[in-house]
Amino acid sequence: MSSGSDFSLRRRQVVPTLLALAAALSLPARSWAQTALPKEVKIGFQKGSAVLVLVLARKQQVVEKRLKALGVGSVKWVEFQFGPPMLEALGAGVIDLGSVGDTPPVFAQAGGSDLVYAAATPSAQHAVLVPKNSPIRTLADLKGKKVAFGKGSSAQNVTIKALATAGLGFQDIQPTYLSPADATAAFNGGNIDAWVVWDPYYAIAEERYGARVVADTTDKRLTSASYYMAGRDFATRHPAVLAAVLDELRLLTVWSGQHRDELAAIAAEATGIDVKPWSAAFARAEFSLGPVTEAHIAQQQQLADAFLALGIIPRRIHVREIVWRAPGVF
Repeated sequence: MSSGSDFSLRRRQVVPTLLALAAALSLPARSWAQTALPKEVKIGFQKGSAVLVLVLARKQQVVEKRLKALGVGSVKWVEFQFGPPMLEALGAGVIDLGSVGDTPPVFAQAGGSDLVYAAATPSAQHAVLVPKNSPIRTLADLKGKKVAFGKGSSAQNVTIKALATAGLGFQDIQPTYLSPADATAAFNGGNIDAWVVWDPYYAIAEERYGARVVADTTDKRLTSASYYMAGRDFATRHPAVLAAVLDELRLLTVWSGQHRDELAAIAAEATGIDVKPWSAAFARAEFSLGPVTEAHIAQQQQLADAFLALGIIPRRIHVREIVWRAPGVF
């Protein structure tokens, strides 16, 4: 990626947002509740994410440059394989911000983690996969079968929604809780009947292992969003810093959607995964980032209520209570 023209669009777009940020910073102190700037901002990221904006941000150091102008000393990047461990770290204060699918925040809130929804972005595409020679042809054929997914991940929600479209419930399958790495081995070893996972693992399974798609999230009944989550204390104490980070990520997200081939090459270099599955993943990805809307809140609340009814979470939660708003900026 060149350092000149590549980000010309992003820099043209940043001016209105900087003006909005400046206006917001002129609000009374109580509006921002801003304390001393943090010495360091800690951001969790996943290399195995089809959006990959945080990996790109880390490579280009755009967040570091933006925060340096505000007086923040450094940015620390912490890698995770998938969402639930990231939110555990967020709840423990190990990181300040991270991006996950729709399901981890529900588990985290139900478990009492002190975090907030900071922004929303479309989820990576997910699929229900089976080996190429599997007798499973429809979602109804999953009845009684071993279906693997990450516990507490967005794939668990896709699994439940997919089963419902076939008139099945969670109790009709044998859920097998596996991380993407462990599920890959189980899938190739014939130890599970189906695997529900997101891109790029979805694209890798198709490319390398000939996996066959039974259903995917092009079916709008199965789609959802992903979220940037922040520690509540960090969001409360440093709203201008959080808003600046999110704005920089938004601009980079726009750029990414307009440079998918280049993004695939960057992803391949960063992860060691061949460029072909990354290209497939990015071709079907959506690139946008914005505030958490009423529609997002309703969708998350519906998910939380469904999980409560299934006994998957221990108590009722109110999603709206942990949605963060940046006054006048984001």
